[in-house]
Amino acid sequence: MPPVEQPPEIETVPVALGERSYEIAITNAGLGAFVPTLHTWLTRRGSRPDGRLAVVVTDDHVRDRYAVPVTEALRQAGWKCEIVALPPGEQTKSHEFVSQLYDRLVEFKADRQTVIVAVGGGVIGDLAGFVAATYARGLPFVQVPTTLLAQVDSSVGGKVGINHPRGKNLIGAFHQPLGVFIDTSLLETLPIRDYRSGLAEVIKYGVILDEAFFAYLEQNVAALNQRSPVVMRQIVARSCQLKAQVVEQDEYERSGLRAVLNYGHTFAHAFETLCGYGALLHGEAVAIGMVYASRLAEGLGRTDAVTTARQVAILRAVGLPVELPQSSRPAAEAILDAMRLDKKSAAGQLRFILPTKLGHVELVPVAEPDVRAALENAD
Repeated sequence: MPPVEQPPEIETVPVALGERSYEIAITNAGLGAFVPTLHTWLTRRGSRPDGRLAVVVTDDHVRDRYAVPVTEALRQAGWKCEIVALPPGEQTKSHEFVSQLYDRLVEFKADRQTVIVAVGGGVIGDLAGFVAATYARGLPFVQVPTTLLAQVDSSVGGKVGINHPRGKNLIGAFHQPLGVFIDTSLLETLPIRDYRSGLAEVIKYGVILDEAFFAYLEQNVAALNQRSPVVMRQIVARSCQLKAQVVEQDEYERSGLRAVLNYGHTFAHAFETLCGYGALLHGEAVAIGMVYASRLAEGLGRTDAVTTARQVAILRAVGLPVELPQSSRPAAEAILDAMRLDKKSAAGQLRFILPTKLGHVELVPVAEPDVRAALENAD
């Protein structure tokens, strides 16, 4: 990937889905352009913002810093605006908080013109999007992701949902947003653990779709660790482009193409469920899951040791874990039991996204004894 120059104030990545098409707007100049951008999106759809209600859904960690300024900017532009702040953390993606949000929407007299604005990380985006998909049979919503993981992954593609006690993201829908507004300058104050968690998904894109992008990440580890503004814009934009390309071809996961985005996730979701939601951040679980998946591919003769070693090296270089701690490692049988609930499973057969080389992965049925061997020989 060639060196990048300072990008323009707002860069757009289109997501072409016919009548559900939208833009990802990427800036590092702050949230000041959000309301004008939202108005542009509404105008293109033949809608007017005058007097409409917006419900800003956020969490207690980012409420004052980001959600309140967004809410005030909407009010100054003539919107009626309410704000709902929820507890942070994966536990919030539950029926309990969905019900609370429904109650608040009833109190606010929300109708089908009400816009849900999700300001926060992946938990808030998934939860608010699920409520938008299901309240009054569908409300428009906008994503304003505040974490790297949400900016490059969960805010793009229309997957929304909540967790079940026995499995992550088991309850959900596809509901595309009006648009996604990404301000990469928000990453400057993101806690280091959350920032690294997002880097796992960035690295994933290189493994599954773009070897040149993976090499770019290897060459820019220092800039990644320093959160260089130019490199941040570059990796967020490229990640969004890659995800958009996949979503455009397989919006509803019917052809199997979109499944490649779940590289490492069959392992990761099992780890998250069994370790307890929140014990591992999603990106941490994905980092470990990618290593397990690559070693599984090695054991099946589908890839070589170099492919795994390069992933391990870059994950370690940016401070991500590559194995489960011995003290909290679930038993192999418990992990297999959780994996049987994975949405990629078919006719009782476990299926995994496995690499053949950097930049290319495939959806592969794998016998449980092979998975068990990979789990038991993780060290």
